[in-house]
Amino acid sequence: MSPQTDFPLIFEQLKDILKPYAGDLTVKTDTADTYYLDGPYSEKWKKELFFGSAQIKKNYVSFYFMPVYMYPELLNDISPELKKHMQGKSCFNFKKVEPALFEELAALTREGAEKFKKENAA
Repeated sequence: MSPQTDFPLIFEQLKDILKPYAGDLTVKTDTADTYYLDGPYSEKWKKELFFGSAQIKKNYVSFYFMPVYMYPELLNDISPELKKHMQGKSCFNFKKVEPALFEELAALTREGAEKFKKENAA
């Protein structure tokens, strides 16, 4: 059995981390393999700000979270285990369900969402 069979389950769990923020943000895409949230229009950047996304890719499921790129200090306290899943500055990749890491990612998302909302409030 290939690990890809777990991808829909991983995707749903990562999507569940983002869903609580959909009320304050704009759901741009909600399909079987992509869940994408944008923040409000930013006067500073002159566009809607990308907030986060969960996407099923060929070899893993990705969790993109822009606040960690905008506010790198959010990453100061993440565990070495979660850090190992980072690809680039704002992406985490998973090949299997990892409840402890998903919990940590949910806490990071909460913290980042608060900062994002505060800094980008009109």
